[in-house]
Amino acid sequence: MKSFKPVAAAALLVLAAACGKNTQIEGTLYETPDSQVIVKLLDVNRFQVLDSVKTDAKGRFSYKLDLKKAQPEFVYLYYGERQIASLLLQKGDKVKVETDTLGVYTVEGSEESLKLQKVEKDYNAFVSEMNRILAKEYDPQAQLSRCYVNYYRDRMSYVMSNTKSLTVVPVLFQQVNPTFPVFSQPTDGIMMQAVADSLKTVYPESRYVKALEKEAQRRISTLEVSNKLQNAEEVGYIDITLPGIDGNKVTLSEKLGDVTMVYFWQATAEQKLFNIDALVPIYEQYHKKGFEVYAVSLDSDKSAWAAAVKNQQLPWVNVCDTRGAQSPYVTSYGIGSLPMVWFIVDGNIDNEARVSNAADIKEYLRKKL
Repeated sequence: MKSFKPVAAAALLVLAAACGKNTQIEGTLYETPDSQVIVKLLDVNRFQVLDSVKTDAKGRFSYKLDLKKAQPEFVYLYYGERQIASLLLQKGDKVKVETDTLGVYTVEGSEESLKLQKVEKDYNAFVSEMNRILAKEYDPQAQLSRCYVNYYRDRMSYVMSNTKSLTVVPVLFQQVNPTFPVFSQPTDGIMMQAVADSLKTVYPESRYVKALEKEAQRRISTLEVSNKLQNAEEVGYIDITLPGIDGNKVTLSEKLGDVTMVYFWQATAEQKLFNIDALVPIYEQYHKKGFEVYAVSLDSDKSAWAAAVKNQQLPWVNVCDTRGAQSPYVTSYGIGSLPMVWFIVDGNIDNEARVSNAADIKEYLRKKL
């Protein structure tokens, strides 16, 4: 009897845990008997692997998870590296998924999952059309613009018609490319805040609603900065204030040299190589003559930037703007690609400076200093 009690207690714990899992997925992965389906949860901006589930001889599988009331979750099924189904599940849902290894799937038992499937289908069609135009058109700009505007209007209509559905959250975070969000208009932040306020009435504790509200506030802040810049008195350059490696804010106007290079970059392998092979030697040669570098990283991953600065022992002024492509300085300094540099001489941007490589920078400094 003494050995029976802990076994019974453990069995009761297992049974309680199983009973606590209130949401169920019953699936079939065609033509893949005795394989693995990976279940992932979207944790705002990254995927969290929940489990892997083995299919039986007919490709069938089952998975249960515990969801909280009024906190739906985005759950994705993967076969290897390929996403094969996208689900938006609420507490108590019992869904049936049939899919293949290419991700052609059907879902029953979840209206929100059906909406999400349509959202992703529309987005994929938009991206495919943009790529088709780029590949086949000699002068694609007009068609690309028309395609984007039509999609933007269609998505705006979807969002405003579904302000109580969490499916609008991934829509509002869609991108044309890594530096160009679909919702990139200056006033989109105001619309995002209105949608977040609507969603909060239904899902006040949802991590996705909180992420949307945070993005809306960031967009509104950026809009306010841009308005201030547009309404400011004309000056020789736009001042910049951003946190440095120690977290303290560093202002461009307080770090000017006789010639200051405002250097926008990211901690990519190519740009880190440029730092060591080209820019550090130039800095060491000309710094004592009055040359200063104010390097603005547009890395959203602050730790990657900090590691690059420390590992490369970059000797100039280093600051980071984790807003990346959404930084107001991208607009005010006309950043179209990275890296990009501007030179400030005698308190003014030198619009005549033309540099595209290390040799050009050295020649420019030789003339100025």
